[in-house]
Amino acid sequence: MPLEIVTIPCLADNYAYLLRCTETGQTAVVDVPDAAPILAELAKRDWPLHQILITHHHFDHIQGVDTLRAETGAQVLGGADDAARLPALDIALSEGDTFHVGTEMADVIAVDGHTVGHIAFLFKQAKAAFSADSLMALGCGRLFEGTPAQMWESLQKLMKLAPDTLIYSGHEYTQSNANFALTIEPENEALQNRVQEIANIRAKGGFTVPSRLDLELATNPFLRAHVDTVKKALGMSAASDVDVFTEIRKRKDNF
Repeated sequence: MPLEIVTIPCLADNYAYLLRCTETGQTAVVDVPDAAPILAELAKRDWPLHQILITHHHFDHIQGVDTLRAETGAQVLGGADDAARLPALDIALSEGDTFHVGTEMADVIAVDGHTVGHIAFLFKQAKAAFSADSLMALGCGRLFEGTPAQMWESLQKLMKLAPDTLIYSGHEYTQSNANFALTIEPENEALQNRVQEIANIRAKGGFTVPSRLDLELATNPFLRAHVDTVKKALGMSAASDVDVFTEIRKRKDNF
């Protein structure tokens, strides 16, 4: 594959991702929770860094940006709508914009909800979406700024991507998300199988991210607010999709 992706654990449970175009050698990183592990990985692989891609303004995604920029000279790209709360941007991006990492084109998707101004990056050719704290493995980000309607709209955009798209989210929260998902759909066989697989991966110290979109569609309760069996299980058969999503998010907040 022309885009090589390296997962870098940072802080307690964050992930940063190195993206390298194998044709040109151009390299980017998605989010910078901490500069040190990213610099160490670059040094180990003898890769330069050309671009820093920021999804949203929370400190655990940006606090290493200025150090990394100073060390590498990389350009910083981030959301235009959130520019006032981000490190200084060289390129401000809005939904519908595109840019390249080497020969790989990325589409910018607005995914308000967790924050207002959150963006995601879709590399269609590589079938990789970097969603940070919008769509997460078996979950979605807590709504610190946006409304349930905004988050549901954002998730619907991501739900329409190719089913074999890999979702690279921002944290290793999958096991706790799985425990919650079972409270919504305890009889979902695909979910039961996934919970066991997650337990096996984590027991070996492995990463549960990325995850395939089709697996999220089958098991992630936040992507299943429109499913009749989910609505019935919540006693909300006649409710709108967004109202069901709101109830699921409320339950997770109190879980």
